[in-house]
Amino acid sequence: MALLKVEREEDLTLYQNLTEKTSAAERRENGVCWFPIAIRGTEIGRGDYITLEVERTSNLDISTQFRSGSSVQLFSNHDPKHDRLEGTVAYLTSTRMKVNLLTDELPDWSRNGKLGIDLLFDNNSYVEMENALKDADKLRESEVIGGRLINILTGKDKPTFKVDKDLITVPKVNPQQQLAVNKILAANELAIVHGPPGTGKTTTLIEAIKALTQQQRGKILVVAPSNTAVDLLSEKMSEIGLDVVRIGNPARVSAKMLRLTLDNKMAEHHNHKDIKALKKQAGELKNMAHKYKRNFGKSEQEQRKALFAEAHRIMKDVEKTEQYIIDQVLASADVITATLVGASHYTIRDLQFHTVVIDEAGQGLEPACWIPILRAEKVVFAGDHCQLPPTIKSLSAAKSGLSTTLFEKCIVAHPVAVVLLQEQYRMHEDIMGYPSQVFYGNKLLASASVNHKVLFIGDEPLEFIDTAGCGFNERLEGTSVSNPEEATFVLKHLSLYVDKLTKLYTMENFPTIGVVSPYQQQIKTLKELIPSSPLLAEHMQKITINTIDSFQGQERDVIYISLTRSNAERNIGFLADIRRMNVAMTRAKKKLVVIGDSVTLSRLPFYSNFISYADEKQTYHSAWEFVDE
Repeated sequence: MALLKVEREEDLTLYQNLTEKTSAAERRENGVCWFPIAIRGTEIGRGDYITLEVERTSNLDISTQFRSGSSVQLFSNHDPKHDRLEGTVAYLTSTRMKVNLLTDELPDWSRNGKLGIDLLFDNNSYVEMENALKDADKLRESEVIGGRLINILTGKDKPTFKVDKDLITVPKVNPQQQLAVNKILAANELAIVHGPPGTGKTTTLIEAIKALTQQQRGKILVVAPSNTAVDLLSEKMSEIGLDVVRIGNPARVSAKMLRLTLDNKMAEHHNHKDIKALKKQAGELKNMAHKYKRNFGKSEQEQRKALFAEAHRIMKDVEKTEQYIIDQVLASADVITATLVGASHYTIRDLQFHTVVIDEAGQGLEPACWIPILRAEKVVFAGDHCQLPPTIKSLSAAKSGLSTTLFEKCIVAHPVAVVLLQEQYRMHEDIMGYPSQVFYGNKLLASASVNHKVLFIGDEPLEFIDTAGCGFNERLEGTSVSNPEEATFVLKHLSLYVDKLTKLYTMENFPTIGVVSPYQQQIKTLKELIPSSPLLAEHMQKITINTIDSFQGQERDVIYISLTRSNAERNIGFLADIRRMNVAMTRAKKKLVVIGDSVTLSRLPFYSNFISYADEKQTYHSAWEFVDE
């Protein structure tokens, strides 16, 4: 609890630094403001409050931090200090937003000046996490099912498994995936799937969830830390015929995803037309009531009061009908999906679940994981703690233990519950070899379908290119680091490689390429240099340039890694987080090119050993080999 408070304070400080004493335009650039906006409609929402639909009308290329459930403020630039009204995001696309405002009518100032929407500090997530920790402490001392589960997850008790459970056979999966499915079915309280890159964790999880629904032992809740991960699972479960209800707004606003949302399923319910008719009726009554001016007599006052009372009664009927529809939709669902914090949504917060499945559990903050777990009899964790950890703003909280996930703790405490998926279907065996050695005890195996696949005969699937002695010195820019000379070299080498590929592939079947770096400033530098290479500019539809973190869960035929750091002090900064490098290296399918300064990098054994690994594979090169090409 104390570490969570430290994290909250750091998060709040960062938010205040980002928003205080800044203009609407500056907040817009930081992704915490929509400005200007246009009102596209209003309707009566829950509790007689008004729901406002707005559209942002410019600067559409700026990505934002708004999410479903975010706390926001409507404001007018006529008097932005006082003309403000709080609300909550109910629905969101890239250009439109529905906000439940804490009022039953729009204020007069909403017709003055230009309007905008500010994102407020996300205190709600911290409240939900703190409440979950408190509830877990209370349940821990009880004898109920939930209390036993908590004691198992905290290492006090041991998980149990059904010994007489009939094994099921799942077609088209390998033996370890089969074992994982059966471990999940046999578990009474806890099962863990450790899925290294490319090992088919998602496929395994989908098959296990399908089998769990066929057991028909109670409701299943599937959650993950991010909207993107929840969307992926929701879509794949739907594709195999499961009835999925997605709580909250999807990150990918596609027709396929929208049809899975609770809102959409409610709209398709045969009783939904009654809600629309009742809301329209209540709205008309409220409009009539608002037509009375401030100076009116007693009879008008009584009439106005009666109109509001009738509108309120109708909205009570709306709420009852909505709840009836929600109950029906959720009761018929095979699986309900949400983010970790989204599991506290008012529509499902009182539901109990037989099984809660937490995907990408290696990235979930422990306090957030307790939110869904507290309503479960059984928990299934899936993820890989050897990849990216949770995002934590406070360095001190992270170092003091907040970065250690419940997933990691359970892997250590309960190895009997763990199945490690070992056969990977993504990488050439030379690309896989070093991560397998460092992170997975040399247990990974490359499937025969990928183990020797290259883009052309004679191509090296792995290269380390050493820039030591080239004078490619890093630059500190703000809080980030760049290395312009290294960036220029990366794109030169890539251009030479792309030139070879153009002789073998058409534009349609051209290999996909990712250029990554741990540093945002280096990514910016690389993107700025692209126009200087006409060949790369021509193939940009096949090339992605972004940070390592943004590539989590993705793959490309070719990956270039610009390590960036090169300095006399041999300071490598957060290159020391080797889990991030595990993610970077394992995105590559057929070719991995790592570029960096061996003198600076060799300060850490991870990099010196990797350079030795490349040397053993005879794929170590000096950048000087390419200088005159």
